Amino acid sequence: MNKTLLITGGASGIGAETARQAATLGYRIAINYRTRDTQAKKVVADIEARGGKAIALPGDLAREADIVRLFAETETALGPITHLVNSAGTNGRRGRVDEYDAEVLANLFATNVAGLMLCCREAAKRMSTRHGGKGGSIVNVSSMAATLGGRLGSSAYAASKGAVDAFTKGFAREVAAEGIRVNSLRPGMVLTEMTEGRLKDQAFRASIEASIPMGRVGTSAEIARAVLWLLSDESSFITGAMLDASGGGYII
Repeated sequence: MNKTLLITGGASGIGAETARQAATLGYRIAINYRTRDTQAKKVVADIEARGGKAIALPGDLAREADIVRLFAETETALGPITHLVNSAGTNGRRGRVDEYDAEVLANLFATNVAGLMLCCREAAKRMSTRHGGKGGSIVNVSSMAATLGGRLGSSAYAASKGAVDAFTKGFAREVAAEGIRVNSLRPGMVLTEMTEGRLKDQAFRASIEASIPMGRVGTSAEIARAVLWLLSDESSFITGAMLDASGGGYII
C-alpha cells in the first residue's frame, strides 16, 4: 500500500522528527509549515538525500482556505492521503486568567482546535469508506497539560489541548466503522524549538525534571516513534485513545 502522510507543523520539533523517521518507513511526506520556510525545505532535503519523497507546503491553520488548499496540493503531488499527523500548534501567551487577551485566545483556539478539527474534516472526506476512501490513520498531538490544566500560567493552552482530546474521542467513534483510526498523543515536557529557550535556564530545567518521575525531559525522536506506532498497523485495534508520552507524568 502506498502511504502518504501529511504532517502539519512539520518544519520543526516533533513534526520534523516524525517526518524524517516516517520517510525511512516508506511514507511519502507532505510537510506543512506557516513561517519556517528554510527549516521545512531542510527537512525535505534531508529526506530526499536518503532516497525518500517529500514536499513542503506553506499554510496557516487558522485559515480554512489554507487548510483546504493544503490537502488538495498534497494529493496532487503525492497521491491519496492515507495518514495525518496534526502537530501544528501554538503556546499562545503564558499568563493568569486575569491577564487573558481575547485576540490571543482567539488565535490560540483557531490554530490548536479549529484548525486541527478542519484538518480532520478534510482527512475524513478523503479517507472514509463512506466517501469512497480506503481508510486511514490520524494522530492528534495533544499535551499532558490537558490532564491537569497545565503548569501555572498555561491554563488557556491546557484548555485548547483538552478540547483536542475530547474531539479525538468523539471523532474516532464517528469514523471507526469507516476505516479511520484517530488517536491522541500527549507529550510531556520535550526538548524542541518551542521549549529550548526556557530549558536553557538550568534552574528552570532542574525544577521541571524534578517534577517528572523519570527525572528528565523527553526528546523529539522519542515522541516521533510513539506517533509512528499509533499511525501504523501495529496499533490496528486502537482508536479514540490517549497515549501519554511523558516520562511518567507529573509529580505533584
